[in-house]
Amino acid sequence: MDVKEKILALTKKKKAVSGVELSAFLGISRQAVNKHLKSLIQNGSIIKEGVTRGSVYRIATTRKIFPTKLKKIFLLDNLAEDIVFRDISSSLNLSRILSPGAMEIVRYAFTEMLNNAIDHSDSEKCQIEILIDEFKFHFRIRDYGIGIFYSVFDKFNLPDEYSAVGEIIKGKTTTMKERHSGEGIFFTSKIADTIYFRSHKTKLIFDNLQKDVFIEEKKNISGTEVFFSINKRTRKKLDNIFSVYAPEEFDYKFAKTRAMVKLFEREYVSRSEARRLLHGLDKFKKIILDFKGVKTMGQGFADEIFRVFARNHPEISIEIENLSPALRPIIKHVVDNKIYKRLTIS
Repeated sequence: MDVKEKILALTKKKKAVSGVELSAFLGISRQAVNKHLKSLIQNGSIIKEGVTRGSVYRIATTRKIFPTKLKKIFLLDNLAEDIVFRDISSSLNLSRILSPGAMEIVRYAFTEMLNNAIDHSDSEKCQIEILIDEFKFHFRIRDYGIGIFYSVFDKFNLPDEYSAVGEIIKGKTTTMKERHSGEGIFFTSKIADTIYFRSHKTKLIFDNLQKDVFIEEKKNISGTEVFFSINKRTRKKLDNIFSVYAPEEFDYKFAKTRAMVKLFEREYVSRSEARRLLHGLDKFKKIILDFKGVKTMGQGFADEIFRVFARNHPEISIEIENLSPALRPIIKHVVDNKIYKRLTIS
């Protein structure tokens, strides 16, 4: 028997078993036991009763409790995202399953992402999937239209779809200025535990648990797939995310953004590469440039950002995070002391 089978056998035999008992019985650490227990809880094999060290585990009386699934196709013409969410919430009793904070986040994220499919995808239909397990709430929205990255690439005459990724994560990028602010994807990407956007061969992943953003090349698919995940009892609050990027100091307007530099360029040498990174950032009052993963930088690249852009936009505050100490002399070399003092480097 493998470890999970042994856990189930002992739990069935004893009716209720603690993590300490399982650790001693299996001869493995509590941490290893918890990993297997979490998997068994998620697939509905066992249930947990109690909290912390007083917890015990029992065989689930029914396997229908978790996971809970819903899958449905919707025609997008005249579809109202708020009504769809209301119906799903009612049928799955989300107000009892999710904490109030999680419910607010899920409502915002779901309606924003479905609205994007309705207004932007040029797709006749979309598929919506909901999955709820012991710990997490997940939703997936898949349309069969033009694709999120292609839409931005085509609208803004960008070099390729890869370039569209960079524009999307800055915020305020929209192909319908008359109807959208471009904020929905930005704020949804910040509030999720994890979220990804997949279209054609590109998958853009925001992992807020690991505090990272990255891109993968995948098998080509038509349209756009959005997958969102949040802890059912999350302590996050939607208002807190808004207050970070639309703070009181800017009259609660979306005036602050963060750009992961590594997502915009493969090399950090030329002025043209720097201009691509800076495109659209003049809309903001505060910019955070995150240099995580960037190990080299050319003088022209640095000069265009930290001297030319900073000089032309003295009203914009620039913060630099995760900059390698080896790159600091390059920035200091291209700017005078007045501009260097305006930079916040951490």
